[in-house]
Amino acid sequence: MNRDLIATLAECAAACNYCAVSCLQEDDVKMMERCIRLDLECAAICKMALDYVSRDSTMAREVLDLCARVCRECGAECEKHSQMEHCRMCAEACRRCEQACQQAS
Repeated sequence: MNRDLIATLAECAAACNYCAVSCLQEDDVKMMERCIRLDLECAAICKMALDYVSRDSTMAREVLDLCARVCRECGAECEKHSQMEHCRMCAEACRRCEQACQQAS
């Protein structure tokens, strides 16, 4: 079991959830809609990947490939709003997770 990968996936899921909740508190929530959606999708796939990796599933590679893709898209969206600390932190977590997923798959 890859403990570093599991920790990175958990960290990214938490950062994405925090970012989504924080975006909902912004003045212009409509402007943050895509960011919120991607945050929630990224958190969900990170949790799913964590489950597959921790079980040493034969499908883990496919899930990690998808996770890397979603992390890349979420990170790119959050970078557009990097003036907000929660988006900047989420983008960084997504980039780390994307790299970890690519290395593991």
